[in-house]
Amino acid sequence: MNRPALEEVFFPPFEGFPEEGLSFLRRLKRNNNRPWFQLHKSEYEETVKFPMQCLIAGLAARMSGEAPEFVFDPKRSLFRIYRDVRFSRNKAPYKTNVAAAFGARGKQAGKEDSPGFYLGIEPGEVFIGGGIYMPWGEQLKRIRHSIADRPSEFLDVVRAPRFRKIFGEIIGDKLTKAPLGFPKEHPMIGYLRYKQFFVGIDVDEKKCHSPRFQETVAGVFADALPFLRWLVGSLR
Repeated sequence: MNRPALEEVFFPPFEGFPEEGLSFLRRLKRNNNRPWFQLHKSEYEETVKFPMQCLIAGLAARMSGEAPEFVFDPKRSLFRIYRDVRFSRNKAPYKTNVAAAFGARGKQAGKEDSPGFYLGIEPGEVFIGGGIYMPWGEQLKRIRHSIADRPSEFLDVVRAPRFRKIFGEIIGDKLTKAPLGFPKEHPMIGYLRYKQFFVGIDVDEKKCHSPRFQETVAGVFADALPFLRWLVGSLR
């Protein structure tokens, strides 16, 4: 029997990420090889991939009015489980987490070099947030110049009471010195030295097993939305 196209699959309401899914990821970490995965691929599809797609489908409905410019797609938003090992010393073929990124509509860049929301689940760690994780050179220039040229717009976002309460500060690696073209005495130098711009929170693993986890994710995304919109605007 031919399987239906993914677009035709009905994703039922999210009922919580199953404990069996995390159990699968733990076992995959111990057996990260192709023969083992091929033998247990149906388990991955049923306990990891499909529940995550149900969550994404639920987020699509939940966020469509609040963040219509971002894409929540059960197929395209989900990261593949296959690792790119071409330039890595670690030749393990599979990722041991499940993750999704939700970028702005019309953006052709990859998931890690364009602004978007992010959700990652793995044993012992659940992270919800968003930003831009691996901006390339021209993107960094635009972001930094947006901070330097319009500091009040940026500070209105990152110093908003709600932002500070939920996220505290921006997360990301920093340069040890001032970036090229900016003096070390620049009043915004603390932000200009960032090489990555993202925010997020860690959530207790137990919470992802509840149907209410979908609302938790949507709430964090809503809190990150002003920051994501600022990033998108800075790159225009």
